[in-house]
Amino acid sequence: MREVVQKMIEAEGEARRIVDAAKAEADRLLAEARRAAHETAERSLRDARAEADRILEKARDEAECERLERLAEAIAAVEAQVRLDERAQRGAVEAVVRGVCGKA
Repeated sequence: MREVVQKMIEAEGEARRIVDAAKAEADRLLAEARRAAHETAERSLRDARAEADRILEKARDEAECERLERLAEAIAAVEAQVRLDERAQRGAVEAVVRGVCGKA
């Protein structure tokens, strides 16, 4: 009888060790999964930010090109409509430069 009780105690101890080992493994796996999920989220966030920066830079470049095209068209339209002699042209250029530079 004593042997049976001893074997039951040993079996319970072994079962407890198995359960503890399983819990430790589960905790390790959970921690690893959380770490991997965090790394994936961080990588995705970095990738999304980089893509957003690329899109924004492209949009800025396109807007600048469009602005320069419209400016060239406006200059061409003004030049086609207005013919100034050299003296008047110089005076207009100086007035524009003063206006742009803030020197009235």
